[in-house]
Amino acid sequence: MKLPEKAPNWLEIVSNNYKSIFSPATLKMLNELSSNVDLRDEYLYWDKFKYLDIPEGISSELAWAYLKLSRQTKIQKTNLISKDSENFGYWTPDTILRDLSFIDKYSSGLILSDSSGYKSEQKKYIVNSLMEEAIASSQLEGAATTRKVAKEMLRSGRKPRNHAEQMISNNFRTILKIKDLIGVPLNDKILLELHRSMTIDTLENPDWCGRFRNEQDEPISVADRDGEILYIPPPPEKMPSMMNILYEYANENDDNKKFTHPVVKAVLLHFYLSYIHPFNDGNGRTARALFYWYMLNKGYWMFESLTISRIFIKAPAQYARAFLYTEIDELDLTYFISFNIKVIKIAIQKLIEYIKSKQKELKDITHHLQKYPELNQRQRELLKHSLDNPDAQYTLQEHKTINNITYETARRDLLYLAQKKLLIKTKRGKKFYFMPSQDLSSKIKVK
Repeated sequence: MKLPEKAPNWLEIVSNNYKSIFSPATLKMLNELSSNVDLRDEYLYWDKFKYLDIPEGISSELAWAYLKLSRQTKIQKTNLISKDSENFGYWTPDTILRDLSFIDKYSSGLILSDSSGYKSEQKKYIVNSLMEEAIASSQLEGAATTRKVAKEMLRSGRKPRNHAEQMISNNFRTILKIKDLIGVPLNDKILLELHRSMTIDTLENPDWCGRFRNEQDEPISVADRDGEILYIPPPPEKMPSMMNILYEYANENDDNKKFTHPVVKAVLLHFYLSYIHPFNDGNGRTARALFYWYMLNKGYWMFESLTISRIFIKAPAQYARAFLYTEIDELDLTYFISFNIKVIKIAIQKLIEYIKSKQKELKDITHHLQKYPELNQRQRELLKHSLDNPDAQYTLQEHKTINNITYETARRDLLYLAQKKLLIKTKRGKKFYFMPSQDLSSKIKVK
C-alpha cells in the first residue's frame, strides 16, 4: 500500500478565506456538510473526502479546511505524546458513541440472556475463539499456514513443526496466560513477559526475545510488501519516557481523571504500543495482547469470546491506514478508534449469529437424542459434529483441549459413547482414536 496523500494545509486555507467561509450562506452549507460527513460510519480523511459531492461554489479544499476546523474544536488532547513530543488527541462522533453503547450493551451480559445452550458450552467456545484469535493474529504478522492445520495442532496438543506453527502456538499460550495478569499493574516486567511468551523461538535473532530495542540494534522501520517505508518508530533513547507514559495511562484510576471509555482506552493502548514499536519484532502481536489484557482488567469478560484479528486480517490495508491517518493528520486518534470500534462491533455481531445457530443446533440434537437423556452437553455436541462429519476422528487430548476439561473427564466422555456403540474406539500405536459408528444416524434419530 502507498502512504496516504498529504492533505491541504487547512489552517492556511481558513486564514486566506476567512471572510468567504463565514458568510452566512457559505457557513450554513459548510456546517451541514461537515455534520453529515462525521455522521458517516467511516471517519473520512482527505483522500476520500475530496471525492464527495461538495455544494456548488465551494471547492473540496475549502470544505476540507472547514471540516478540519470543526473537528479541531472537538478534539481533546491525551497524555500520549508523539516522537516529536506533541500530544495525540481524539473526539467521539455520534457514530462512535452509538457503537460504544452497542458494545457495552452486549458486553454486560445481555448477549447471554435466554441462551442456556450457549452458557452450557461457553468454555468450549472461549477456547475455540482463543485459538482463532491466536491463528489470525499470527497470520497478520506473516505466519503462513492454514486455519485447519493450525487448529489441528492446537487441539491435538502436538508440537509445532515450523516457524508459522510456533508463532501460533506461542500466541495461543500467551492469550491463555493473560487471565493470570488481571489486576497486575502494567510495567516493564509484565510487558516483557508477554513479548517473551509471544515470540520465543520465532524471531530472526533469538536475542530480541523478551527485550526492548536499544541503541546497539539496527534502526527499524515499518514497510509494506513492496518495501516502501510507511513508518519510522521513535529512536531507542526516546522509548523509556514514552513507555512510562504508556504505563501511567494504562494504570491510572479513571475515577480521579477525565473519563475515558474503557474500550477507547484499550484501543489507544493498542495504538500507542504499536506506535512506540519498542521491540525489534513482535510489536503487533504484543499490542493486540495488551488490548485483551486491558479489556479483561476492566471486566469485559465477553472479550474472551471475540475473535477480532480474524476481521483485521480481512482488511489489512484498512488496519494499516488507520495507523497512518492518525500520524499524518495531526495525531488525530479518531481514525484508529473509529476503525477498531467497528471491528469490535462486527465481532460481537458474529458472536450473536453464532449463539443463534448453536441454539438451533441444540434443539435439533436434543430432539434426536431423546433415547440418551443421560448424555452431557459435550457429548451431544460431539455427536452433532459426528453426524455432520462421518469421517471424523477424535482423541482424548483434542476433546480435553476443545472443552477445557480434565483428561479424566474427557476419557469418561468418550469411553461412555464407545460403550453405547455411538463411537468406535481404535488404537494406533499408543494413542486411542474414536470414530463415528457407521450407523450413528439410525441409532440416535427419533423415527
